[in-house]
Amino acid sequence: MAENVRVAVRVRPFNSREKQRDSKLIIDMHGKTTEIRDPQAPAGTEPKKFAFDYSYWSHDDFNERDDGYLEASSARYADQIRVFDDLGRGVLANAWDGYNCSLFAYGQTGSGKSYSMVGYGNNKGIVPITCEELFKAIEEKRADGSEIEFEVSLSMLEIYNEQVRDLLNFQGLKKAGKTGLKVREHPKLGFYVDQLLNVPVSSYKEIDQRIQEGTRNRTVASTNMNATSSRAHTVVAITFKQKFNKDGTSTTKQSTINLVDLAGSERADSTGATGDRLKEGSAINLSLSSLGNVIKALADACSAKNPASVKVPYRDSVLTKLLKNALGGNSKTIMIAALSPADINYDETLSTLRFADRAKSIKTTAVINESPTERLIRELREENERLMNELKNGKVIIKDSPGGEKISEAEKERLKQEYEEQRREEIERTKREMEEMEKTWKERLAETQKAFAEQEDQGGTAKVQDCTQKLHLSNLNEDPQLSNMVHHVIGDGKQTVGNNKANPQPDITMIGLSIQNQHAELQNTGDKTFTVVPGKDAKVLVNGDLISSSTELHHNDRILFGNNHLYLVHHPEELDKLKQSGDKVTPFTYEQAQAEIAKNSGFDMDTSGKSKEDLLIQEDLMTILPMVTEANAMSEELNKKVKFEVVLVSPQALEVVKSRTEVFVRMKGLATDDEWLWPRNRFLDRKFVMQEMYQRYVDGDPDWDEPPDSDPFWGDPEEVVEIGYVFVYTQCLSYMLDMDESLTIANYMGNDAGQMHISLMPCLPNGKEPDDADDIFIEDPDTELVGQRMDFLVKIPNVRGIQARFQDIHCQFTFFMDKQRTTKLVSGTSNPDFSFSEQVTYKSVTKELLNHITNEKLRIGVFGRQRGPSNSNTGKLSRMSTMTKDLMRNDRSMIGFNHTLSVTSSADELYQLRCEVGAQKRRQERHAAKLQKIKELVQQSKKQGLTSVSVADLEKILSTKTQFKAIVHAARLADQVQDSRACAMM
Repeated sequence: MAENVRVAVRVRPFNSREKQRDSKLIIDMHGKTTEIRDPQAPAGTEPKKFAFDYSYWSHDDFNERDDGYLEASSARYADQIRVFDDLGRGVLANAWDGYNCSLFAYGQTGSGKSYSMVGYGNNKGIVPITCEELFKAIEEKRADGSEIEFEVSLSMLEIYNEQVRDLLNFQGLKKAGKTGLKVREHPKLGFYVDQLLNVPVSSYKEIDQRIQEGTRNRTVASTNMNATSSRAHTVVAITFKQKFNKDGTSTTKQSTINLVDLAGSERADSTGATGDRLKEGSAINLSLSSLGNVIKALADACSAKNPASVKVPYRDSVLTKLLKNALGGNSKTIMIAALSPADINYDETLSTLRFADRAKSIKTTAVINESPTERLIRELREENERLMNELKNGKVIIKDSPGGEKISEAEKERLKQEYEEQRREEIERTKREMEEMEKTWKERLAETQKAFAEQEDQGGTAKVQDCTQKLHLSNLNEDPQLSNMVHHVIGDGKQTVGNNKANPQPDITMIGLSIQNQHAELQNTGDKTFTVVPGKDAKVLVNGDLISSSTELHHNDRILFGNNHLYLVHHPEELDKLKQSGDKVTPFTYEQAQAEIAKNSGFDMDTSGKSKEDLLIQEDLMTILPMVTEANAMSEELNKKVKFEVVLVSPQALEVVKSRTEVFVRMKGLATDDEWLWPRNRFLDRKFVMQEMYQRYVDGDPDWDEPPDSDPFWGDPEEVVEIGYVFVYTQCLSYMLDMDESLTIANYMGNDAGQMHISLMPCLPNGKEPDDADDIFIEDPDTELVGQRMDFLVKIPNVRGIQARFQDIHCQFTFFMDKQRTTKLVSGTSNPDFSFSEQVTYKSVTKELLNHITNEKLRIGVFGRQRGPSNSNTGKLSRMSTMTKDLMRNDRSMIGFNHTLSVTSSADELYQLRCEVGAQKRRQERHAAKLQKIKELVQQSKKQGLTSVSVADLEKILSTKTQFKAIVHAARLADQVQDSRACAMM
């Protein structure tokens, strides 16, 4: 019978960064209802409400026991045991009944997914408690004399960038690094991972050790491949078999428990890779977007009249293929969505809630997996014989497509060979399955234990229990679950550190960016002095400082080899002395180590007294800086002749004005003067493609390089870039006054990029500039301009002082609710003349338009194309043969940013004040001119002896504010008008 996917949501406490920012709580829970409040919404706005099977409040109302367990201090708090009782026990009960079960965690990075699934210390998560309880129940049944044979096996895989890695097969993990394991499809079994190791385990201790080893392998692999752990999915599958006699027949009841920790579900900023040709070049984000499409399709199918008509795109990614049973097949499925409580994560948290809300409508149909063991073996043997006969008799026929499209003979032959290869692989798989099924449980267990014993300590690493009382290095990782998983014990004497190409092999092998053959030497002398000596041109940082000579190391020191091998020094003897002296020693975290590196690179990483905006920028810098360093290392090794730098861009400098300063990455051509400015997410997309390219290079793929259109290190010289911008205050237009200025063009760094001549000129509807007879001056815009027609001219005569490396220079702007306007393109000069003049017309001025004109500013961007390397510039061309490494050394710019950000707030305020003063000055000049004219006309009327008219009649005529002719007519009718009264009327 079909049943809905059960969905739970859980909100965690504030983390340290959210506390530093003084974040506000936006989540509330009442029973099964979860509410989220928009921090930008007006006071009194109703929160958005969602209903789930379980809403777990784990934000506060808890105490930490002496053993570290977080226990509830009120009935509202949901601890780890309560979550397991609600979710994990149901999984276990279904497994004993023979149902397939799936539990997957979803949410943004740092939202608490891993805490719920794995936990830490005594706060065990669902995965370890499920494993522990399973073996407890098995032991109890065995103690009661049960004749049932229980078999438990474990597989553990990771999906990164559409590649599947077997985390329990370290040798296979290294061999499959290039393409990963293949995902196959079986008519009965569905999608499966070919050659994935399924390890027999006999106790909870053993399964815990295997998961720890898988996590360690994951750490080593991700470090070696420069992979980002938060972008990877981890799937732990526990296969539980119960073999017993039923009606005289040997029967097997089997259940597979899939425990899935999904990658972080961050929403990409709309400014990320917009318009980038490489936006789809990397498959790094494919899995989660495909999962969202599958969830949507399954939800639509549940509400459709004909569910079969809804196509579910399982095949779009590796993840959705492997989750097909969990989401739409033979499985009982639970989803736990992890929520951040902070206002700064509102968009991501709302997205997670909507995803979970859609998932709860999905229905699955689970059946008990029970069948005679002999029949399973017989079916495998029959299938194997059928496949072998197909190959032997050549019964592979490739037909043309149903649509009538012809397939070439060469393509048919290729498809035939591909089909035959798949059949041969299926034959091998069924052979392995039959061999496994025919072996006894003890035989398979013994083989596995022997294989893992031989595999241990490879690559110079050691297990935690082997090194707690020895001098050793332990790794730091951005994922807390992967920190302290890799250990290198330092014995007496000298130990070398290098890559796997060194001869002789180093004592400690590290693979990855910037690791040299002889990278460093660790020296542990008899007097217990521990030092590191960097190799020639080797990058070694100690406590954030780049070292070039022998440096002594102490307990808790941070040491970085290359770009991403970050370790913490553990010196037991020094630690004991510190404890005896009463010093409290707190191990450094990955974030603290990265902040230290950033600080020594010139960034202000002090958090005290910082605004929330500054702390946001600081966190972005900590995230992006190591990635920029990696990109530079890849550029250097691949000889791409480009350099990457972090820059901060103020809100004014952004083409789409933002509310705060943003972190950007600049790519500079080291053999040219060209440069490209990328938003953070666009750089991230590019970086993942760089990693793919670099991995192919490391694997020895001769086709590792890409043509320019697909090369993430290549910037298109034809791409239009913004040279700079000016801001024009338009307040003068609200009084229908003209403005004519020469403004400094500022680039994104706030530096002078040239001068722009700009004019704003009120005009008549026909586009004609007004003369003295056309008085269109406005005294009170609120009463005289709103609802009236408005016409003015925007003139950009020229721009001066643009850098010679730009061509096709042009200006571009968009006025309030108006179309985009562009000047002509000018090349061949640094001082382009545009002679641009266009009329802007609003048929009826609204209050919104008047407010915009009065208080906002017009942003005019100056754009152009970069010339690229010139044949006449022999100096640059001669540098093309120079290695990237040498070009980087010669380039004097530093990774960092210019502290003078675009237009500073003080300079901006000064400019605005100057514009306002200028507008008021021109208003006074218009008043004075009009008053003088009236004086002259009144004097003239006196001389001519015109008939007297009352002041009230004069006021009536003047109050119409018609054009200057009306004023002249009124003055001629006047006999006498006091100057003071005239001034009051004006």
